[in-house]
Order: sequence, then C-alpha cells, then structure tokens
Amino acid sequence: MILQSTLTRTKAWLLDYADNHHPLAATGNLVALVLAGNAPFYPIYVALVAGTNGMPWLLLTMLSFPFFFSVPALARRNPLLGRIALSLTATGNTVFCTWLLGERSGTELFLLPCATLASLLFRRSERLLMLALAGLPVAAYLLLHGRYGAPPHEYQADGYAALFSMNAVSAGMISIFIGIVFSGLFADPADRRTSPP
Repeated sequence: MILQSTLTRTKAWLLDYADNHHPLAATGNLVALVLAGNAPFYPIYVALVAGTNGMPWLLLTMLSFPFFFSVPALARRNPLLGRIALSLTATGNTVFCTWLLGERSGTELFLLPCATLASLLFRRSERLLMLALAGLPVAAYLLLHGRYGAPPHEYQADGYAALFSMNAVSAGMISIFIGIVFSGLFADPADRRTSPP
C-alpha cells in the first residue's frame, strides 16, 4: 500500500514536472524523462549481454542522466532552449557512448532516432534550426565514423555482436516511441472532418 502510494505520487510529480504550455516542449520533456530514466539501467543491460569487464568505464554511460533530467526545468524557463538542449544532449550522448563502447557496439545507430527527434521538436517557423540540429547526427557520423580510436575497454567479438543486437533493437524501439508520443500532436484527418467549425 505504501509502495503504491509512493509510486502514484512519483508519477504525478513527474507528469507535473514534464508539463509545459508549449506542446512540442511538453512532448520533448516526456522523451527526455524516459531517456533519463533509462540511463541508470544502461550499464546493467551492457553488463548482462557483454559481461562486466568494461567496469568501471561502463558507469560513465550514466553521465547523461542529469542532462536529460534537467530538460523539463530548462524548458519551463524557455521552451525553445529546452528543445535545443534535448536534441544536443541526445546527439552528444550518442557520440560519447560510441567512443566509450566502441563503434562495433552499434551505439552509432542511436544517431538515427537523434535525427528523427530533432526533426519533430521544432515548428515550421523554426525550420532552419531544425535542419541544423537534425543534420548534426548525420554530420557526426560522416566526420567521426572510423575515427573514434580504441575505446577504454574492448570487448570480445561475441560481446560486440550481442551489444550491436541490443543497441539495434533499442534504437528501433526509441524511434517507435518518439513516433508514438509526437503523433499525439497531430489531429487525425477524420477528426478534422467531424470537428465543428
């Protein structure tokens, strides 16, 4: 009973924290909190599929947590700045984790949902900014792929194969999640036809 009450209060607090008068910022805040919530668990996922030999370097993947978690607070002060911060944090975290785990881990695949996220976070009037931030993950791939150098810890071939599969599935799931949450901002054509003038 106490646990259920605590979870209910925590959920209510998080929903209130993510809320924003700007619809794109509010949706971006939700994405940011989901990514923040995943950050502490990512080292566990890696350890489970590839082993614990990457410790303590593996713990550095959690460094993104405060950046993602602070996005709603930043967006409350300035919705545009919050959306920019989310896009930059997502791309920066992907580049950092690619260096940390190595290109063979497949973390570069997260650059795809980073580009998708940046494409959806901004309005038509902000198209130039959107193009710059959506192009950043593409530029990161073109400029850095094959140039990261050796990671702090190198896994065995089977470990990298497992990591690649895990990250490929994760990148796909994040892309689907982003599509789902942003689809709520667009009215269905049937709704527009039946809505009153």
